[in-house]
Amino acid sequence: MDDGSVLHLKLTLDSLRGEATFDFEGTSPEVYGNWNAPEAVTTAAVIYCLRCLVDVDIPLNQGCLAPVKIIIPKGSFLSPSDKAAVVGGNVLTSQRVTDVVLMAFQACACSQGCMNNLTFGDDTFGYYETIGGGCGAGPSWGGTSGVQCHMTNTRMTDPEIFEQRYPVLLHRFSIRENSGGSGVHRGGDGLVREIEFRRPVVVSILSERRVHAPRGLKGGENGARGANYLVRTDGRRVYLGGKNTVTVNAGFDSCEE
Repeated sequence: MDDGSVLHLKLTLDSLRGEATFDFEGTSPEVYGNWNAPEAVTTAAVIYCLRCLVDVDIPLNQGCLAPVKIIIPKGSFLSPSDKAAVVGGNVLTSQRVTDVVLMAFQACACSQGCMNNLTFGDDTFGYYETIGGGCGAGPSWGGTSGVQCHMTNTRMTDPEIFEQRYPVLLHRFSIRENSGGSGVHRGGDGLVREIEFRRPVVVSILSERRVHAPRGLKGGENGARGANYLVRTDGRRVYLGGKNTVTVNAGFDSCEE
């Protein structure tokens, strides 16, 4: 994770018995931030990965895990205390667990590893969206550009509706060219989304992959790291990091890449 926390997985497969063990022992302790993930998040990510890997349309039910053992160390950020903040576990950490599992199977390269959560509002309204990115390439296919990867299917508000209902101007919403890792099969490219606010609002970004890039696989190069900027009216670009809350005035741009 961008704060240095480690997701550690030992994968053991028993082909004779048709069983698998996912052992997350060695994963870092509960974190001070909000990307701790309840155990259900890790379990759901494992089910998702297994259904992707098996070339059969398996109904989604608890029976999927009958031959699977999942070991999650108590006190880790995948099994935090009941006092831990967990809002980012479902939207950030779930994506990273998925990357780790699929990499352990050597199934595909890492995807954007994050759902890029953007919120803004004031005392009268609030708005929340997740911004897509690039999916990792596989042994026989290139990654998809500008989509929500893996277990999320959030749709983006149409630009016309976005500008009509909220005090914003959408200057740019485009593919971030050449941000996917190169290789025999290229990783998907990310997105650039640039928003101008027409009245003072509080803006928050909750994202990952701003420090550690999405990893390539089998010689493929890493994808580009994301970046979040506040662009002021005088042209200054202020880097916000992966997780931040800022108050902006009318005419300021918030640019998420």
